[in-house]
Order: sequence, then C-alpha cells, then structure tokens
Amino acid sequence: MTTPDPLANGDFEIGPRFEPDLSGPADAPCGKVYAFVMESRDSKIYPGIRRINNEITKRRDAYGNRMAALEHEQSEPAPYRRTVWVYVPAQYVAGTPAPFILVQDGYFYQSRMPQVLDRMIASGRVPPMIAIMLDSGGSDAQGSQRGLEYDTLSGRYSEFVETELLPRVGQETGVTLTTDPNGRAVMGASSGAACAFTMAWFHPERYRRVLSYSGTYVNQQSPPNPESPRGAWEYHATFIPQSEPKPLRIWLEVGEQDLHPDDPEETWHNWPLANQRMAAALAAKGYNYRFTLSRGGRHADPRVLDHTLPDALTWLWQDYQP
Repeated sequence: MTTPDPLANGDFEIGPRFEPDLSGPADAPCGKVYAFVMESRDSKIYPGIRRINNEITKRRDAYGNRMAALEHEQSEPAPYRRTVWVYVPAQYVAGTPAPFILVQDGYFYQSRMPQVLDRMIASGRVPPMIAIMLDSGGSDAQGSQRGLEYDTLSGRYSEFVETELLPRVGQETGVTLTTDPNGRAVMGASSGAACAFTMAWFHPERYRRVLSYSGTYVNQQSPPNPESPRGAWEYHATFIPQSEPKPLRIWLEVGEQDLHPDDPEETWHNWPLANQRMAAALAAKGYNYRFTLSRGGRHADPRVLDHTLPDALTWLWQDYQP
C-alpha cells in the first residue's frame, strides 16, 4: 500500500500517528444546531424492548407453565428517550431540498460534525448539507435497544428513520430534505457503522453513501435471524458475494488494534478481520469503496476520526451532482 490519492478507491494504511485535520477557513460561517427529544411512547416501530420477556422465558423453561400467566402482565415495553441534533449550514437556502448525512450515536458527533462541515462547506470540499445526528434507544449489544436498532439485518431501522425521524426533523427545523438517494449519506462507528451499511444495503433507493468506522460486521445480531445466522458477518461471507452489486459508495476504516484482533475466524467476532473481509468482498464485486487500516488504531478511535473525517467526507461526496 502507498500514500493514497485522497479521491482514489482501494485499500490504504495510515498511522500510527494521527493529527486532527483542521484544514479549511477558520472564519467559515457557522451553521445552526437544533436539538430535540424523541420519546419511545411515540414510536410505532421502536416502542421499547420487552426486557422482562427474556427472564420470563428462562423461568418458564425451568418451571413449566408456572410463569406463563405473568408474561402478559410483565411485558410492557421499557421506555427510553433519544436526543437528535440537526446541523443546518449557514449556506442553506430555505425551501431548497438539501443533501444530508445521517449519523448514528449522535452525541459523539454533535460537536465534531458542525465544526468540520462549517470549514468543508466554506471551502467547497462538500456540498452544503444537513447533518442529522441521533442517539440510539440506549445500552449496547445483544438484548439492548441499541443492539435491536443497529445490529439487526433488516430494513426496520430505515423505516423508523423515513417515517418517524425525518418528518420530525422537518417539523423541528423547517428544512427540506432531499429524496434523491445520491444526496443521502449514512455514517456511524461500531454497531452504528453496521447500521449505516444495513440502511443502504436494504434500501439503496434511499441511501447510496456509507461512511463506516470500526464497523461491527461480526456476529452480534439480537434476536437471531435464520436468514442471517452469523449476523453482520454474513455481509462479507454471503450477502455481498452472492448479490448483484448495488449502487453504493462505501468508505470503511478499522483499527489494527480494534476489538478481538487475535480471535480465530470461526468465532465470527474479529473486527479487523471482518472489515478486511468487507473490503475484499466489495472489491471483488466492483464497488466504489475505500478501505483504511489504521496502524495502532483502536476501536472507534477518536484520534482516527479527527484525522480522517474531512478526507473521508470529501471522498464520499466527490461525485455528487444536485
């Protein structure tokens, strides 16, 4: 691997030293950030996981029918709240359909993305775009609301975004969001990255640009699904190799010291290996993709994010035509 052209496709390495990319005018016009809260009780798609059910199922297995009568009484959805931040650039013209990027685990990005986009939009490296940064429903991994939303391989989360989130964004901010899939990007880290890829994979008519940091392309789906028995590992093992190429543009990164780097393949839980396999599968199918291996990088490494995000966004949007 060699020093890359910032607009090139392919596999590249960076690190082990990472410096924040602060390129762009320091006096760039500042966009506005709106914030609002979504309550689980208002969602038809994600009303809250039924945490008690798992315990009832286990105890029913041990006690026969003894607990069956309690299942209905104790299966109310567990309530949660999610915060949404929406960045609107100073250059946005009211009433004009705007491109946007949807970012999972929004809290981690709600201060970073506006600063980066202010500079990049002012310098013309990316189009004036809206950034929608939303939190998950909480907790992590199997059995959690976040896990249900981010690690499930289906179009369900995309439906939540399309029918519940985006209308609220319009109501709360007054912006008009484009319906052109080439003007819609999705981004995240870890399970949020797998979620971003899932949104585009199941609905390329909605999203065609994916930015993935430390993607959880491993076996973490919960609840299990017989159509994807190894969870997101199936993307590079079967789904991508066995499907016709989709009109997607995908930027991926993984750290050399990401999660479980020494785990054997048969665990289906090695993050560096899974992301390398994603890159290989995308390359074999002729996708527009760029893969970055961060030497010395860790899982969802903020040093890598600050070092790469401007170039990643430039690569992701380089062919955009409004």
